[in-house]
Amino acid sequence: MKRSCGRMSCDRHYTSEVQKVWETLKSLGYGGQILVSDQTIFTVEDASKAIGVPEEQILKSLIFLVDDEPVLVLMSGSNKVDIKKVKKALGARKVKMAGPEYIEENFGYKVGGVPPVGYDTKMRALIDEDVRKYEILWAAAGNDHAFFPVSPDELVALTGGLVCDLKKQ
Repeated sequence: MKRSCGRMSCDRHYTSEVQKVWETLKSLGYGGQILVSDQTIFTVEDASKAIGVPEEQILKSLIFLVDDEPVLVLMSGSNKVDIKKVKKALGARKVKMAGPEYIEENFGYKVGGVPPVGYDTKMRALIDEDVRKYEILWAAAGNDHAFFPVSPDELVALTGGLVCDLKKQ
């Protein structure tokens, strides 16, 4: 079951992390809303079932350490990241996925709820070109129960991300 939380609903899944994402979205001109589900969206499969869309339309927001700097990598839910393509896109020497502890300690989000926006510091973002195949993507909004719809063009505008080929073949 989905519930709209776009207007400051007090719900047990509407946490301070979700509020931070909502405030960021509003400040960037986002016109949609955050939705909350009693079902978890912890994994792509969970999110697909909870939202009722194919896994490809779930947006994975991943954080990688690229030459020791955090970078958002945004992918269609069914795709995997090709580290070599991330290196090439950023001219980097060293790329590794950030661990759950690093993400929570540095950004306040737990894996399963990592959003594409809502960070205190501006992070570079890479967006896999496959997201453009879908009219709407569903992104986590700060925890493993909150999410929001976003078009590929809105995603680029909200994140300032560079669209490129990042998918492992």
